[in-house]
Formats: sequence, structure tokens, C-alpha cells
Amino acid sequence: MSEFEPVIYRGPVTTSEERRERAVLVGVDRPGLAWPLSSSLAELERLADTAGADVVATTTQKLDALNPRTFVGSGKAAEIADLARAHSADLVIFDDELTPSQQSNLEHIVDKDVKVIDRTALILDIFALHATSREGRLQVRLAQNQYLYPRLRGMWAHLASNRMGGGVGSRFGEGESQLEVDRRMVRKRITSIKRELAHLGEVRALQRESRYASGMFKVALAGYTNAGKSSLINRLTNADVLSYDKLFATLDSTTRKFELPEGREITITDTVGFIQKLPTTLVEAFKSTLDEITGADLILHVIDASSPEFEGQTEAVREVLGQIGAQGIPCIEVFNKADLLADEERAGLAARYPFAQVVSAHTGFGIEELVRRISAAAAASDVHMEVLIPYAKGSLVALAHERCHLIGEAHEGEGTRLTMLVPPSYADTFAPYRVKREGEGAEAPKAARP
Repeated sequence: MSEFEPVIYRGPVTTSEERRERAVLVGVDRPGLAWPLSSSLAELERLADTAGADVVATTTQKLDALNPRTFVGSGKAAEIADLARAHSADLVIFDDELTPSQQSNLEHIVDKDVKVIDRTALILDIFALHATSREGRLQVRLAQNQYLYPRLRGMWAHLASNRMGGGVGSRFGEGESQLEVDRRMVRKRITSIKRELAHLGEVRALQRESRYASGMFKVALAGYTNAGKSSLINRLTNADVLSYDKLFATLDSTTRKFELPEGREITITDTVGFIQKLPTTLVEAFKSTLDEITGADLILHVIDASSPEFEGQTEAVREVLGQIGAQGIPCIEVFNKADLLADEERAGLAARYPFAQVVSAHTGFGIEELVRRISAAAAASDVHMEVLIPYAKGSLVALAHERCHLIGEAHEGEGTRLTMLVPPSYADTFAPYRVKREGEGAEAPKAARP
């Protein structure tokens, strides 16, 4: 074995000729759940469908405390095994993350040809299916290896039992040696992937720095998976970002330029969608991608207004924004998919969330008002300046048209007089040409000198 590739759960990308896998879902209702169990299981079913599996049965249990051995208790575990057998299931999916020992114990209870996975493994698998860029694939592989590492124990126990007799002396030997070899392989792979991601992160950081140096106002889209972020950036910028009615259809961030009505250019970045119980390994692995959010001047928090669980989804996104340190960035909540709501529902939503914007990326409803609000946010930190640009500095006039909000323009004998709102990053560029009004200083403007 020259290289260890993690295989957590390989949900097939099925064709019409291939048989989709059959899954049994398991959920536990316990005190303190942020979401109703029924809603969480409905989302888990959508995740299974995205990965290529059909749900053939669902079972739940109410518990005050989780069982440390099997998560659900031995009796329920035996019931799950019977349920999987009765429905000829290929896999059992738990709605919560299992510990390595719980997963191992459950695998011994169900039939050996039935896979036991948890929500985290399923999400990782979907990410592996949808990652297209090199950075995206590396981020997923890192998260997979980090998830796999503590679950290696026992994977090679068959080597000891096959090559050595039982009893004294069989507790050590080739089986354990192979386990250590594989652990070293996974550690080495994690280190290698982190090193490559760090390099790609530096490249991404340089690209971000280039955008920062341009002085452009930066908008980032954040939101729950399938809230319509890609559809919204397509509507705003006429981009061609992949947009499907499917969980995690897009993982790689996309940045597009957008010209505001006053002529000012900004950038809008679409980022990976969030989900409840988002694995912490994914948050860490996608750090460089999520930095697109933390480096933004404005966040558009896109919310699926048609989802009955939008409040829980909104809270899940806020939680992740807090984890990555983006909670202090100005934010506009954008309720998307308004075309799926009745008129009274849209009106009720607008009344309940007066500072949010209700839109439909599909029909264009509310988009003009959203653009006006983005323009207002972009101008909020601008510096009001009146400058006199010498004709020899025509490039500065072009820069003002491209990056600033022009209020007035006049051509005079000594140059072009501009009244405008200037982004803070360009204030120093135009400061030498600023026209000082009476009371601001006795010195005449130096702007007239080329």
C-alpha cells in the first residue's frame, strides 16, 4: 500500500442503469435540540438523496441521555439491524455524529454488508462529489482524513486473527503494526494536504489583496445551502454560476464584478453554503474559502423564505459566521424565493423583518431595491470630497468615474472639478487635489498645479 486514500462513504453518482443504495435513517429526540427532529430527519433525507441513496425506512427514539456504547442502546440497535435486514438496506445513516467506538459497536450489530455512517460522513461525501476546483478537492480530502484518523482503530484486526492464533501474544503483532502504519500515512497525508492548502491559501490571499488594493467595495453572499445564493449572484451580475435545486450544488467560491447604478464597480462573491450540524472539520478545512466572508465590507445573508425552517437555518448561519469571526461585519438579510410565497406571506415577512429585503432571484422581484441598499451601504463609509484635477492627471478623473460616486462634474480652466463620495481606500489618492472651502484652511488648493 503506497498511499492511503480515505474512504468514509462513497455515495455513488448513479446513472439510470445503476441501482441507488437503500438507506435507513436513525434520529434521536433528546432535550435541547435546536431543530424539531422531524425537520432534521427531512433534511437528512435530502442529503441522502443528494449522495445517491433512497430512504426506505426511518426510525426514531426519545432519550434523555445518549448511550456511550451504541448511541441508541442495545435494544434499539438490534431493532435497527432488523429494520435494515427487512428492507434490504445497504446503509444506516444516523442524524448525529457517532464516536468511533459507537460506530464500531453498531457495525458489529448490523449485518456486515450494511454500512453504518453518520451525518458528518454523509456531508463529507456530498462535498467530495461536488468539489470541482483543486482547492475544493483538497479541502474535502483534508476534512475526510481528519474525520477518518480516530476511526482507524480495529480496521486491521482481521490481520491479527488471520495470521496469528488467539490467546496470549495475539494482542500485538502485525495487526497493530499495520494500524500504526496507516495512522502514520494519514498523519503524513494531513500534513501534506495542509501544506498544499497553505500554498493555495497564499495565492487566494494575494488575489484578495489585489481586490482590496483596488479599493473596490466587497460584498459576500452567505447563507444556508440551497437558499439561492448562486441564483442571486447570477441575477445581479449575469454570471453563469452553477445553480441547482440541490443541497451543496456549489462549493467553490466565485467572485464577479458588479456595476452599481451610479457607475461604481464593486465585487460580489458567492461562498459555500452552510447547514445545521456543519462538521467542524469542514469549517476548518474551508477556512481560506470562508475568508472571503471575513474580508468583505458587506454580507448578504441569503435566506430561503419558502422554507418552513428558515428561522433555524438563519440561526445556523449566524452561528457559523460567529465561528469564523464575521459577526461584526455589516449585514443585510435577504429573504429569497419570494415567488414561492403568497402576497400576504410576503407582506407579513416584510412587516416582521423591516430591515431585511424580500426578493426573488428567479423573477427579479425586489432586486432593484436590494441594489439600492447595497449602493447605500457602499457609500456609508465614503468621504465627501470636492477636488480639482489638473487636465494632465486625466487618469484620476477616469479612476473617480470607476471607483467613486460622482455627485457633480464641471470642466474649468485649470482642470476638472469633481464633487464625489470617495471610498476610504482612495481618500489619500485624491487628498492632494481637494478644494478647501472657506473655514477649512487658508491655503489655496494645490490641485491646480500638475
